[in-house]
Amino acid sequence: MVIEFFLPMVPPTVTAQEHKVTVVNGKPRFYDPPELKVARSKLTGSLAYHRPDTPLSGPLRLVVKWCFPASRHLDGQYKDTRPDTDNLQKLLKDCMTACGYWHNDAQVASEIAEKFWADIPGIYIQVEEIS
Repeated sequence: MVIEFFLPMVPPTVTAQEHKVTVVNGKPRFYDPPELKVARSKLTGSLAYHRPDTPLSGPLRLVVKWCFPASRHLDGQYKDTRPDTDNLQKLLKDCMTACGYWHNDAQVASEIAEKFWADIPGIYIQVEEIS
């Protein structure tokens, strides 16, 4: 099975790595800052529309093309500035797990992530079962 779609949006630049910590009763407590909560909600809401009827099984290949607003750059030019693709992917995979694309993001055995400047911003996603 192959799932393929494009989410037309300005991709979030906040990442899953941006947890905050506070101390409650002498113990550290980690929490998501408001910007991360907004990004997680935006992604989850958009992803929910494309989720499969049943979670994908077995090993999976995930291809993601992050398309950021071009502004002063050429359409299709690779983006070599923050955020890092690994941090972007973590938040996306967490949201895809929450939406039920798969049972566990550990199933992603092959992963391709690219960042571009684009005239049409958004996130292209392809997930396929591989063997």
